[in-house]
Amino acid sequence: MNPRLSLLPLLLFCLWGRADAQALPSLQKLIEAAEPNSTLIPPPGVYAGPVVIDKPLVLDGQNQVTIDGGGKGTVLLLDTDSATVRNLRLTNSGSSHNDLDAGIQVRGDFNVIKDNRIDNSLFGIDLQQSKNNLVRRNHISSKDVELGVRGDAIRLWYSFNNKIEENQVINSRDIVVWYSRDNVLRANKATGGRYSLHFMYSQTNLVEDNDFRDNSVGIYIMYSDGIKVRGNRVHRAIGATGVGIGFKETSDVDIDNNEILYCAKGLDFDVSPFQPETTNRVRRNLVAYNAIGVHFLNDWTGNVFEDNLFKGNLTQVAVSGGKSAKRNHWRGNHWDEYQGFDRDEDGIGDRPHEQYAYADRLWMDVKDAQFFKGSPMLEVIDFLERLAPFTSPDLMLRDERPVMLAGNAEALHRQSLVTKETGTKGADGAKPAFDALETLRQSMGKP
Repeated sequence: MNPRLSLLPLLLFCLWGRADAQALPSLQKLIEAAEPNSTLIPPPGVYAGPVVIDKPLVLDGQNQVTIDGGGKGTVLLLDTDSATVRNLRLTNSGSSHNDLDAGIQVRGDFNVIKDNRIDNSLFGIDLQQSKNNLVRRNHISSKDVELGVRGDAIRLWYSFNNKIEENQVINSRDIVVWYSRDNVLRANKATGGRYSLHFMYSQTNLVEDNDFRDNSVGIYIMYSDGIKVRGNRVHRAIGATGVGIGFKETSDVDIDNNEILYCAKGLDFDVSPFQPETTNRVRRNLVAYNAIGVHFLNDWTGNVFEDNLFKGNLTQVAVSGGKSAKRNHWRGNHWDEYQGFDRDEDGIGDRPHEQYAYADRLWMDVKDAQFFKGSPMLEVIDFLERLAPFTSPDLMLRDERPVMLAGNAEALHRQSLVTKETGTKGADGAKPAFDALETLRQSMGKP
């Protein structure tokens, strides 16, 4: 066979690839030709990246423009203030973690990045030392590599007063906030990742109405104080490190009205609160069907648990190291395992709810015994210990005013007080009937 003929297909392939790359028009030339503060609507098509915007400009792809980074660097660098990037597809960034190769890098203030689709990019949207930006309704996915070496979908570094809203993240790594404060992260969705949302050394941020499902960890707050986490849904954070909402050396946090379901650990506390004379406040949350509802790494104090609904967790509260959780404040929560009555019908149990540690303490204290958690053998030992204990069990916690009915504890408590104080009755003179199933559905956001 003629060796020149054998090289012909390879030569044709290289020439075709070069022609194809050259065929992509340059978007950079259009940007450079545009006047500051003007609106640029490129003709529909695929354009070559990387692209740099260094002046205030509205770049609108009208969902008909793709910028292909060619596998090198960041697809679009926004190095200006008061620009808008919308309705684009940005794809095929480089693969350098050191350079933070991304779909979009933001290095400015008062920019708007919305309604874009970012795929096959190592990082999604990266903000560094940037303030007052709006990142809204972007669809982000990473490169098809192992989870740990994917980039972050949205990354904030030393950035303040930004709004991250209504973005959808699929199969990326983390949404991460580093050294950043006063940001709002609202109504985002994330699935198939590692940390749905991860804070490090970041204060006074708001996390509201997000939906995080099927990630390794839901929301994790590390060395970050003054965070408000409310109205979020965290489902199925499973695996060896699966945590719905976790805290490490974190203080003055509000966890309010969240739904934490089907996680390995619903809430996980590690030396939190950390600052002296501070508290973490956990109120009005639904913590249900988790392997462990609330886990403490050690015998800590300063956490307030009020008006929460604990339902269907295999273990409601666990503490590692042979200690208890009774130094924290427990009041007005609903416990589906409560053993007591409500003879005065005020919605509050007549006796406190107490949780004791029997033989089930084995898997908390002995690391190797965790393998047998939930096994028939350990369950039988625990049953026998409860039936006829050989030693006095340890008190884990006491809730002085357990709410009886499976619903929103605060609403039930308020309803019982109004009924008791005003004597409110139905049309037939009787107290209004209470539908427990309907209340549970409402507490879980079900129609």
